[in-house]
Amino acid sequence: MLHVVHHGDYVAPAPTRGSFAFDKYRLVMDAVKQLSDRHTVYAPHAMEREWLEAVHDPEYVDQVLSAAVPFEKERRIGFPVSQEIAQRVRYTSGGTWLAAKLALDHGYAANSAGGSHHALADTGAGYCVFNDLAVSANRLIAEGDAGRILILDLDVHQGDGTAALLAGRSDIMTVSVHAERNFPVRKARSTLDIGLEDGTDDVRYLDILSDHLPTLIGDFGPDLVLYQAGVDPHRDDRLGRLALTDEGLVARERYVIRQARGRGIPVASTLGGGYGQDHMAVAKRHALSMLAMANENSRI
Repeated sequence: MLHVVHHGDYVAPAPTRGSFAFDKYRLVMDAVKQLSDRHTVYAPHAMEREWLEAVHDPEYVDQVLSAAVPFEKERRIGFPVSQEIAQRVRYTSGGTWLAAKLALDHGYAANSAGGSHHALADTGAGYCVFNDLAVSANRLIAEGDAGRILILDLDVHQGDGTAALLAGRSDIMTVSVHAERNFPVRKARSTLDIGLEDGTDDVRYLDILSDHLPTLIGDFGPDLVLYQAGVDPHRDDRLGRLALTDEGLVARERYVIRQARGRGIPVASTLGGGYGQDHMAVAKRHALSMLAMANENSRI
């Protein structure tokens, strides 16, 4: 059974400028329904302002929520922040937190959006407005739902915002496995960064995970894994530089679930990146990712 968080406001009207495809989030749920009838959908609440401001600069939070983000920050984000997008990013942050709460009950749950790992304290960047991973991790620990959280970021781009926002915290580990020559040009410092060569394929990618992930989980001993499960390491991704296949992505998801769930650690995934001209093909990669994790979780 796939426990998946989704809200109608995840799909915002097309922005007046920028190339980001918000329709992906509707198509992902369409793909889930086409591929499986074993799923339950949960609607999140909008993340409360106090939790956004616990991680982000209150002035920046106010700029977003009032749809008054300065042009230079909108340019870094990649699209203008309208009232609809301001509402959307509150729901996607609430969705990641809810997915984590559901994972604590069911072992695995997914947010059908989120993974906005480039957002920094006082600005967004790279299609990311609020950093739902950092906001949710901070809230889960503050409210006593977890004592230690591992944020595992396997998006093709480094999770620079997450690393910067959570630097120095002993109760949150940030791990990023990404294409070294991809965005962002200037990398932040995660607890562990693994930069991959262009063209890294399924075998090499999975070997690298198996070299590091068991030891990381065993040594840190998290109570929860927040997993940024971007599908942009795929060989056909428009913004990726790696060479994973459909089968490689599914193997990746199964491996992550086995390593965490085999130790009794719940996993909550966020959608992360995935880009291409064929929006439905990208959506199916995301849907297959979530379903693979749900199916593996059911076997444990």
